[in-house]
Amino acid sequence: MRDYYHIKINLPGGIASPGYLKDILSAAWNANVRKVRFGSRQQLLMTVHYEDMRFLESDFKNLGIFYEINTDRRPNIVSSYCGEEVFRTGQWLNATEYHSVLDSFDFEPGLKVNISDSNQSFTPFFTGNLNFISSPEPHFWYLYVRLKQTNTVFKWDDLIYTNEIGRLSKVVEECMLDEGLNDENALKAAVSERIRYVFQPSQQELELPSFSLPYYEGFNRYESRTWLGLYRRDEEFTIEFLLDVCTLCLNTRVGEICTTPWKSLVIKGIEDQYREAWSNILGKHNINVRHAANELAWQTEDHNGDGAELKNDLIRHFSKNDTRTFGLCFGIQTRPKSEVFGSVLIRKRPLLRIGQLPLFSVYDLYYTENFNPNSRALVPFEKGLFKIHLPAQLERLCRRFNNQRSRDTLKTMLSEPDEAKTAVKPVKTAHQCPDCMTIYDPEFGDILGDIPPGTAFEDLPADYCCPTCDNSKAVFTTVEFSRSSHLEPA
Repeated sequence: MRDYYHIKINLPGGIASPGYLKDILSAAWNANVRKVRFGSRQQLLMTVHYEDMRFLESDFKNLGIFYEINTDRRPNIVSSYCGEEVFRTGQWLNATEYHSVLDSFDFEPGLKVNISDSNQSFTPFFTGNLNFISSPEPHFWYLYVRLKQTNTVFKWDDLIYTNEIGRLSKVVEECMLDEGLNDENALKAAVSERIRYVFQPSQQELELPSFSLPYYEGFNRYESRTWLGLYRRDEEFTIEFLLDVCTLCLNTRVGEICTTPWKSLVIKGIEDQYREAWSNILGKHNINVRHAANELAWQTEDHNGDGAELKNDLIRHFSKNDTRTFGLCFGIQTRPKSEVFGSVLIRKRPLLRIGQLPLFSVYDLYYTENFNPNSRALVPFEKGLFKIHLPAQLERLCRRFNNQRSRDTLKTMLSEPDEAKTAVKPVKTAHQCPDCMTIYDPEFGDILGDIPPGTAFEDLPADYCCPTCDNSKAVFTTVEFSRSSHLEPA
């Protein structure tokens, strides 16, 4: 028999009314639960001792609260509503539109559903099976489908009307889950036979914004009000604190509490006259709201102490070495087939087992294509690392990202007008290390490496390494330079 049970309660769209959340937390308190967490799909999580489960189940039954025990058959609907009004996008989406989408669901999806503003980068776009992304046309949405157990994403042919999202999702789910359709063309054909819905032809391709995780903690002004972001280093919130939060929301006309995919909370609509009351609650419970930005950019699996511990170890290394991580987010995956969101992915891989018990593990490092966390393509960086070697290799990967961003920025700044591009310009080719930016120019060779001038890059020994950072020849990238008295990008 289990000593503890993991309880999951879905909060559709990451939205909870203070009264509803207070009822859940009060029932949990009566079952001797003292801390809860929020999951990467914006759900509420708690761990309950088996002797107390009967009390919790009784209270949840009386309150009409749906929950799951040690399962995730009904993944929560994720939405970018938590950032609506907080991070300005200029999009047509508003609170009413989000609620219209959520109200269109008259069932609990068995597929992962994401509802996203196309102009934001705070919440993920493609971590769902059904990914609805706002289009430039008001009230219409792109749909990108990721088939079960695959990494393949394809675009639906039409733009979907807001009020039709729930109906369409139900039919698509029936075809995928009940009938096992796992082919793009077969799925589209089956759906079109079963449902008529309001749509609009898609006139242009989806353009996603470049990723930049906004700082989402502390008190922040917007319009005439304030929003408050709450993050906990151990990802746990005490029930006593959350009950005080719910009570203050109810007393100050704050109608919603939002959870985020970063396992944090956002409370919007705090009026100026109540700002001090909110500060007093934070002081009463000793809540810090000014963590470093690089600490906020991590996502770990739910119910996973190993991932949270590793995250804190790596953050301490970054802080000690003052590592720049701006523009990156990190995911830690310790279980196969689990999903985390990040432009850098750390995968724990068992190397030796005794039965099903891992005896010894190593770590593999990946980054997404162009370091965009919404990309489904993973690029391997280093594999088979011992835990002690992870921090240094991560720091090296951060340098590669910063160097790539610097090159892209410089290329944009130095881009020539169209008429200049038509002129034929003699260029020369060299190869550059992506981490330390050292250039191998065949005209000069490598004196320290005993490579004579005139040696082409292709003729370098297979074991040739960067003379500055020892990177292998294989990772060097091709760069072109104009023929002038000094090197400048062509």
